Amino acid sequence: MSFDLPATSYDRFMGRYSARLAPPFCEFAAIRAGQRVLDVGCGPGALTGELIGTVGHEAVTAVDPSGPFVTAARSRYPGVDVRLASAEDLPFSNGMFDATCAQLVVHFMADPVAGLAEMARVTRPAGRVVASVWDHAGDRSPISAFWQAAREIRPEDQGESGLAGARRGHLSELFGSAGIDRIEEAELTVRCEHESFDDWWTPFTLGVGPAGAYARTLGDEELASVRDRCRQLLGDGPFTLTATAWIVRGRA
Repeated sequence: MSFDLPATSYDRFMGRYSARLAPPFCEFAAIRAGQRVLDVGCGPGALTGELIGTVGHEAVTAVDPSGPFVTAARSRYPGVDVRLASAEDLPFSNGMFDATCAQLVVHFMADPVAGLAEMARVTRPAGRVVASVWDHAGDRSPISAFWQAAREIRPEDQGESGLAGARRGHLSELFGSAGIDRIEEAELTVRCEHESFDDWWTPFTLGVGPAGAYARTLGDEELASVRDRCRQLLGDGPFTLTATAWIVRGRA
């Protein structure tokens, strides 16, 4: 599974949800003017843009391990320091930021505890570390219908429900293992309108994330079966999907 793909593919697949999640994420993170903030795993910049609106371009720094995403974020947000880097090896000194954020990223980290510990390291003492992950285990993500249909075709495939932070309480456990204090967990729920079933389905064929990678392992008949079952679950459209993420904040 890779995110070395065009940023526009991510925009169509998950970006629309990321953009809706960013405002309540920032509110829960208590981002305020005058703070210096790091966006870890920024992707094409859904959260980055929201942070800029609160603290300004010069106060936001962002990193992502995907070259195409870094290029896109730099293009979209001139003046922001966007670097190619992983969460587990952040190229910053200790205590540089007032808040360090990871929206929809922890479950893709190679070592989530190490990544969160690095986020805490670069955050000033008592500064905030904040992260969110879709509730995949509770079937409340934007792509739950896809994985429900996929399990009906291949019951042994559990989708993304076992990923780090994707179930109640697990993201808090990871924060604790990373040495982060004063941990608080909550839910954030967003809604997104889809004009048609194809508007929702077509991005699954672009190879984005675990779901896109999984779709490419299916034969034509299996993929068609998953698509048809998703259509049964969602309808032809237009429809509105509701998605819920776990969000955790703590003190470095």
